[in-house]
Amino acid sequence: MSLIEEINALKKERGAVIIAHNYQPDEVQALADFTGDSLELSRQAAELDEEVIVFCGVHFMAETAAILSPEKTILLPDQFAGCPMADMITADQLRARKKEHPGCVVIAYVNSSAAVKAETDLCCTSSNAMKIVQSVPEDNEILFVPDTHLGHYVQEQLGREMIIWDGYCPTHSRIRDRDIVREKQDHPNAKVMSHPECPQNIRDVSDYLLSTGQMITHAKNSDEMEFIVATEMGLLYRLRNENPEKKFYSVSDRALCPNMKKIDAEKVLWALQDMQHLITVPEDISKRARRSIEAMLELS
Repeated sequence: MSLIEEINALKKERGAVIIAHNYQPDEVQALADFTGDSLELSRQAAELDEEVIVFCGVHFMAETAAILSPEKTILLPDQFAGCPMADMITADQLRARKKEHPGCVVIAYVNSSAAVKAETDLCCTSSNAMKIVQSVPEDNEILFVPDTHLGHYVQEQLGREMIIWDGYCPTHSRIRDRDIVREKQDHPNAKVMSHPECPQNIRDVSDYLLSTGQMITHAKNSDEMEFIVATEMGLLYRLRNENPEKKFYSVSDRALCPNMKKIDAEKVLWALQDMQHLITVPEDISKRARRSIEAMLELS
């Protein structure tokens, strides 16, 4: 029996479904039942009939799924698949900053831990961050965590001053403007799609600033035939598969998240064999974190 056949047999036996983030390795996306961004996958997990969810992503994503589906079994195939940006702020640090700014409205990017979400008024994604910030009355001070690049992008677009945490995604921060210049020279007809987690110098030389989900939609619906993609290179697998007639170029071979690449097909098999690694969130944290997520969903 092949590895994929073993996985499929165990999926059926366990009543499981496999979901994978857009940045996962090609082989993991290929065997997944659903692919998407972190919040999209967590919402998908909540709507599925299956009781066992193998979440191929990083820890905060599996936590979010556990928050939205507390009755389900959420498995993360590699327990050490974390997110450096999410680790750049703790609940204690956030509580301390809130004391310095009493009454502020805390908006947390979904790339944050459950404990941080529990200290948050509203969550946001890269695609709805502007809408979430706009929902806060002008006379309210906003504390935006943890992504400084997304926070400053929203601030620039809306002209709304915010207190912005100094966290960042190391993968997006490794992308350089000269990478885009080089790719534009090699592919002069290509449009640049960049993620708003990129630093300002990358945003300034981009044609479009889009979340991963928005990149998928734009590439599909656009008449443009060539794209330079400034985000984690795992997204190229789905872009190319769904648009075989179009060309997609990674901005750099450094645009690779080592944590997103920790899961492979063999670890998915082990997760199903041993029902590992179970991701749970303490009820008191889960309850408060869920409020901030649901508040976002009501506004989206």
